Order: sequence, then C-alpha cells, then structure tokens
Amino acid sequence: MNILQINTSAKRNASESTRLANRITESLVAKNADASVTVRDLAVNPLPAIDETILGALFTPADARTPAQNEIVAASDALIAELQAADVLVLGVPMYNLGVPAQAKHWIDAIARAGVTFRYTANGPEGLVKGKTVYLALTRGGIYRDTPMDTLLPYLRTVLGFLGMSDVRPVFAEGLAMGADAAAKAFADAEREIEALV
Repeated sequence: MNILQINTSAKRNASESTRLANRITESLVAKNADASVTVRDLAVNPLPAIDETILGALFTPADARTPAQNEIVAASDALIAELQAADVLVLGVPMYNLGVPAQAKHWIDAIARAGVTFRYTANGPEGLVKGKTVYLALTRGGIYRDTPMDTLLPYLRTVLGFLGMSDVRPVFAEGLAMGADAAAKAFADAEREIEALV
C-alpha cells in the first residue's frame, strides 16, 4: 500500500488538521505493515497560485515550450505522478473562513489537468484518477458538519469525484475553538471514526 498524505494547513507546527491526518496515516500503517508513506506538507513547501505564466506553460505544446515552461510543467507532472502512484490519499484540510486553505486549492489546481487527470467526453467529463481511497481529515473551530455552512466536504467530494476519486471517507474534528473540553471530545470522537473507517 502506497499512502500519500497531503497537509494543507498554513501552519508548520501545531496544525490540528495535520495532527488528525497523522493519526489516520498511523492507523493505516498499523494495519498494513508493508505500507509506504509519502508526506507533502504545503506549509513547508508551498505551491504557487495558478497565474498566466503557469497556464501559458501548461497550454503550450511540449515541443514549443521554453526551458522555464518545461520546469513549470515538470513540477506539475511530479505532483500528478505522486498522486497516481498512491493507493490511498490522506488529505488534511482545515476550514478557513468557510472554505479550503489556499494551499489546498493550489494543490488541486496543480493536479487537475485536462487530458491527464480528467478528460472531456461526449458524455461529459471523466475522471482518470481511479481506484484510490481518500481519507479527509477535516478540522474546524466551530461545528459545521451536516449544516449548510459546511462548504468543505461538498466541494472536496465534488472535485475529487471529478478527478475519478469517489471512495471518499471523511473524519471530522470540530469545535476546536470552543474550549479545551470541546477540543478533547472532538479528537476522541475522531479516533472512533478512524477506527470505524480504516
């Protein structure tokens, strides 16, 4: 089993979503002794936002790219290859202002490429990243699960499904800004969810 863990918190240390993602990965490894783990921390190694330069490189035919454009495409290719090599994706995502962190969006933009990770067909778009299990480590300061204000889970299910990843298993730790007791309960509840899902 190849496990790819993506940490999308802006925090290098003391990130609750990274803590939760680590617990999911540890549980997977405990039950799969031969598992290999790759961790990509987007606070330590941030990805650039998509801009005109990046788009220009991606949409330039390979034989017409400049050396700088080749470097841009190679960086995106490496992220896609890392994802394609994984059997399991563990994605740590905190809620920032009712949305995903910029780090998460930059990663999604880097791996979502027409003709590579999805394609358009006569019957609509088809995801090309298939056969993977995705665990979402979702952390929030308040409590949003199963409410209209939970924009993270619907968005992540949609974009991952668009890319072909439909086996999505969320684990929540909520109420983390509501006091020490609420935070402790959130992680205890999350531990039970991990045991049930892994």
